[in-house]
Amino acid sequence: MQEIGTALTSHGKVVVRNQTYERDFSTLDPECDCYTCRNYTRAYIRHLVKANEILAVRLLSTHNLRFLTRLMENVREAIENDSLLDFKKEFYKKYGYTEE
Repeated sequence: MQEIGTALTSHGKVVVRNQTYERDFSTLDPECDCYTCRNYTRAYIRHLVKANEILAVRLLSTHNLRFLTRLMENVREAIENDSLLDFKKEFYKKYGYTEE
């Protein structure tokens, strides 16, 4: 289970709750086209999470749903192109997983 304040990004998980993002005025995921990424920074979302504002959950949910939708679109495309294993390897590499 993910803790509140976690965003799934094209470069792995980002836990905006962490102090690292207190002054990070970049987008959650530069490769994302969702409402959250177009309009809010990591620092602002962190502020909302720390203040227990419901908007934080809504913004992160919006982003994470878009991420998962894009992920499934990419999986379908990889299946159609007969490159699913390559896609899996690249995805695991980005997220720091080891293949079993």
